[in-house]
Amino acid sequence: MSNTTSNNKRGIILMNLGSPDSTAVKDVRKYLMQFLMDGRVIDIPYLPRLLLVGGIIVPFRAPKSAEAYREIWTKDGSPLINLTKELRNDLQKLVDEPIEIAMRYGKPEMDTAYQNLLDKVDDLQEVIAIPMYPHYAMSSYETAVEHAKEVHRKKGYKFKLTFIKPYYNDPDYIHALAESIKPYLQHDYDHILFSYHGLPERHITKGDVTGTHCLKVDNCCEVASIANQHCYRQQGITTMKMVAKKLGIPDEKYSFSFQSRLGREEWLKPYTDFRFQEMPKEGKKKLLVVCPAFVSDCLETLEEIGMRGKETFMQAGGESFTFIPCLNSHPLWVSALAKWIKEMTPNNL
Repeated sequence: MSNTTSNNKRGIILMNLGSPDSTAVKDVRKYLMQFLMDGRVIDIPYLPRLLLVGGIIVPFRAPKSAEAYREIWTKDGSPLINLTKELRNDLQKLVDEPIEIAMRYGKPEMDTAYQNLLDKVDDLQEVIAIPMYPHYAMSSYETAVEHAKEVHRKKGYKFKLTFIKPYYNDPDYIHALAESIKPYLQHDYDHILFSYHGLPERHITKGDVTGTHCLKVDNCCEVASIANQHCYRQQGITTMKMVAKKLGIPDEKYSFSFQSRLGREEWLKPYTDFRFQEMPKEGKKKLLVVCPAFVSDCLETLEEIGMRGKETFMQAGGESFTFIPCLNSHPLWVSALAKWIKEMTPNNL
């Protein structure tokens, strides 16, 4: 690969979750092992985690997940990977620095992205890594950042590594998200559900620096606290309220829930699949669903919500169900990313 010179010696990496190499059970099994063995995803000691993941969860889950992936797989492969590439290509038109993508699990790997930038930029001085997670969670934003740091440290790279912070309340992100939702509000609807990826309640209390606030104080997400700076639930609610206000959605016409739980322990409530069963009985029969925790459509949005969720809702008596796509490469989202990158001059770092 021929070298190019960037005036500010910088490179960009878009960091996303990842996908298996194919829909074959063996590839899905390999991917799930890497994902679920992450100590920030299932935060129990290594040996019990290995027995749980390798002995129980993955053997049971891999065939079902492989079948689900087949439902959304395209001729070009994983939707998540392809959508991240499309975002990279559109963003590259707006910024001078070369852009790579890296997945936390699977390929392309973080070190591959680092090496590609080193090949493209003479005397690379800085890499700006952008986690594709608007909200802070130990099992998403934090693990991506810490993994990037670990690879950087182990390889002994000399360039500076900089991260864009969670942007759940950033005006440009909120504007892009609101505008992506706006066209769907032009049709008759009873309710819009903001469905976030779930977390064990333990992750929320574990991240509470005060040890006395999260899930312990009544309406804890409505009470100001330093605990909120790392509270995924509070940040998700903030995103929802900012978007609803911007779009003029009445309070009674929107709510939030949490999807994709795993195991039998208590996860953040209410549960999305339960709400799909309950809402038609509440008179909310024309439903819009948006998933702000994801910026790229993936298994959890396309199959879990768009297919299985719709089926659950309609069988419970729903009349219409519309899944609103993630931001993907929406022009306003691309513009927001470009703006953030350009604002990160050396004086602002």
